[in-house]
Order: sequence, then C-alpha cells, then structure tokens
Amino acid sequence: MGEVRQERLVVAVLTYRRPERIAALVPVLVEQAADLMCRAEGMAVSVLVVDNDAAGTGAAAVAEAAAGVMAPARPGGDPTWPVTTVVEPEPGISAARNRALRASADQDLLVFVDDDEVPHAGWLHALWATYRATGAAAVAGPVTSRYAVEPEAWVVAGGFYDRAHRSGLRTGTGVSSAATNNLLLDLRVVRRADLAFDPALGLSGGEDTLFTSALTAAGGRIVWCAEAVVSDVVPADRLTRTYLIARTAGLANASARVALLLAAPHRGRRSVIRARILMAGLARGVLGGLGVAVAAVRSDVARDAHGRRALARSRGELLAAFGKVLLPYAR
Repeated sequence: MGEVRQERLVVAVLTYRRPERIAALVPVLVEQAADLMCRAEGMAVSVLVVDNDAAGTGAAAVAEAAAGVMAPARPGGDPTWPVTTVVEPEPGISAARNRALRASADQDLLVFVDDDEVPHAGWLHALWATYRATGAAAVAGPVTSRYAVEPEAWVVAGGFYDRAHRSGLRTGTGVSSAATNNLLLDLRVVRRADLAFDPALGLSGGEDTLFTSALTAAGGRIVWCAEAVVSDVVPADRLTRTYLIARTAGLANASARVALLLAAPHRGRRSVIRARILMAGLARGVLGGLGVAVAAVRSDVARDAHGRRALARSRGELLAAFGKVLLPYAR
C-alpha cells in the first residue's frame, strides 16, 4: 500500500515595511505550527511571509527571526521549521494575497493572519479543529483590539475598533463573508471555484469581503470559530482623530463598493443597491450632523464621537454611490 499523504497547511502573513512586527510574529506562528503538528497527527505545517515591499525590507528580519527559533517538539526531530519569504513587488493587499495563493499551490489549507496581530494560545489548532468538525470551506475567528497606548475618551466612546456585529457568535455558526485577518481556507475549494482577490480593491480594501462572498456564492460554507482569537495591536498613530475619521470613511466606501460589485451582473439590482447606499448615506449624514451639533451644545464627548463617525461613514457611502474611490492603502 502507498504512503498516506500528509495534509498540508500553511500560515500566511502579509507585511509591508514593519520588520519589527514581522520579526516578533514569526516565532509565535512557528510555536502555533508546532502545537498543531503535535496535536494533529499527519499534519505538515509551514509559515509563509509575503513581503509587499519591492525592496524586501522584511526578508532579513524574517530570516533572522526564523533562524533563532528552535522547535525540538517537531515530529522527526528536525529542530528547524519551514519559514518561507516571498517578495511581491506589486503594491496592494490583493496582489499580496494572490501571491500567497500562488505560493501555496502544493498546500491543502491556508490560514491568513495580519502582521500587526498576536494569536492567542491554541488559535491555529482551534481553526483547524473547527474545519475538521464542520467540513466548511473556510473558518473565521474573532479579532480583539489591544491598544499600544491608552486612547483618549473620544476614541473609546466612538467605538472605532469595536467589532460587535459578530460578538456572541457560537462556534460552527455560518457567516456569509469574512475578513482575511483571521481566516482558514480550504484551498481545494478555492481552486475548484477559480477564486482570486480582485486587484481593483488592492489599495482600497474590501477585497476579502468580495472574495469570501464569491466563495459562498460558489457553494462554499464559511463558519465561525469563537475560540480562534487573535489580538490586533493598535499603535499610537492609529488612535488619532484624523486617522480614525479617514479609516471609517475608507471602510464605508469599500463596503459600499463591494455591494455594488456583487450586484454588477444584474443591472436592475445594481441600481437598487446604489439607491439604497445613497439613501443610507444621506440619512446617516443628517443624523451625524445633528449629533455633532447637539454634542457641541452639551459638551458630550460620546455623542460627538458617534456623530463624527456617522459623518465619516456617510462620506464614504456617498462617494461610492457616485463611483468615487477612497484609497487608504495608496503609497
């Protein structure tokens, strides 16, 4: 009888000019890989770093970090772990994620995580165990925010980093789309559906929502894993009012554009979606403006934060309705 082929899983992380971050994350990912291989017999696990800087600034940091990691618990007694770095010179998240897909051509499963995140203990095993238990095409997990410095009251009150829309979901619950900052993909399903990340969204965001929505449209099921938690480390420069307002507008713009792209094959439906986005943006803008005005009279920090957040969302939606694109990831 022939030898049974190992199931191959790769953890892919994208990075761009953050050598300290990626150097700190690689050993954590190796530790997660070692834990999974020890707990799941017949698994082969590796780590892939996609450096989206044409100069390859992250490659040296990754090589140094990987060389310093020893994993004596690895099956077979090999003290080193496969950590591969590839450089994707084309700017944008879509290009980098597509490079990860191409570099994983011989893999069965791919797990995406971001370079500014820290996985909790048992994270990778939880994703994989939920995948095995459900047979889903993808498994998504929660992301919690952790601040590098104490944010001002306005930032906390505005809930700019809250992710309440999926709080309380139980493991195994189906979701229609997911972000790629904590996501396991069955690459066999992805290949059969011939899916890739849309380059048109590479500098605006929303490429992950479009990709996973296409996955579900192709018959793939996405489920939630409440135990697979990663923490998003938010640096001080992403806690300023200017950054948060721009980020909110960009997210709203990308979300509205994705809705329009999903409706693109149906002209009538696209017109309806555009009208809904326009009306929602206008209503949100009016309510946001009223909130800011009331906050000014009452010196209400929370109301001001919510009002300005609503105004930023309104701006992003209205721009999308008129075909305008915000590019928060432009270089």
